[in-house]
Amino acid sequence: MSNFWQSKRILVTGGAGFLGTHLCARLIEFGAEAYAPPSGQFDMRNRFDVIGMFQEFDNVDILFNLAANVGGIGYNQQHPYSLYYDNALISLNVIDEARIVGVKKFVQIGTVCAYPKFTTVPFDEKTLWDGYPEETNAPYGLAKRNSLAQLQAARMEHSFNGIYILPTNLYGPGDNFNPEQSHVIPALIRRFVQATNENWPSVSVWGTGTATRDFLFIKDAVCGIMLLAEKYNRPEPVNLGCGREYTITALVGLIQELVGYKGMLEWDISRPDGQPRRGLRIWTAKNLGWQPETALKDGLRETIEWYKANLI
Repeated sequence: MSNFWQSKRILVTGGAGFLGTHLCARLIEFGAEAYAPPSGQFDMRNRFDVIGMFQEFDNVDILFNLAANVGGIGYNQQHPYSLYYDNALISLNVIDEARIVGVKKFVQIGTVCAYPKFTTVPFDEKTLWDGYPEETNAPYGLAKRNSLAQLQAARMEHSFNGIYILPTNLYGPGDNFNPEQSHVIPALIRRFVQATNENWPSVSVWGTGTATRDFLFIKDAVCGIMLLAEKYNRPEPVNLGCGREYTITALVGLIQELVGYKGMLEWDISRPDGQPRRGLRIWTAKNLGWQPETALKDGLRETIEWYKANLI
């Protein structure tokens, strides 16, 4: 993989975000020339800004489209229109302009939220279009699903080499711990650390705890994304996950143990669980040589240590 990336010109939209920061660091480590356009300078929802981005950084070998408006369940419930509109515009603009300027390969990062609410577990890439996504994240998931259709159409009509990756719930050092936008792992870590430091008698947790999720450590995700960018060239989407389901109850127990919180748990069943089950079949990525290596407990421990050292 190191020889492949040497001196490649790489554009990473959303490069200042959680995944983008880790990806850019890894690309540079492997000798690539990685450019992450500042969101304050280039708004991917604005076609003229996207054109300006390609004028700033041209002759792109590979573009990773990570730019997105994204958040957890609460954020999704509050901003359904913005999530659909913003993410649809981002994909429409960036994919089309990349096609026009001749980007050699386009890597679209999708979302596990694009899968139907009810489908066979583990999720198979072939079932992506077999139903409507879970309601709390459907606008975001559908906007991201549409970008797959756009890429496939561009491949058919213009021979544009775009691939589509479906990562599961990512977590790790540098995650978004903003209470308004964080996903389940950073939200729980922040809450348990605060509860421990302030001696809360109890911690409230959303939902019933019965929902399941497939959690992938950020470093494993970056390795998988780079491997697929190097070796995968087909129109069908590809899953990236740890290949296991964990209940939210089990996740909460692990984080509580690692943080050392001794108080009580209160399950707020008035709050939504989100999708009932999530687990990904990851055969395609494995057959290309990728394997997730970080156990959930080890990844959580590293994430908690990073949070305590950097954000408290």
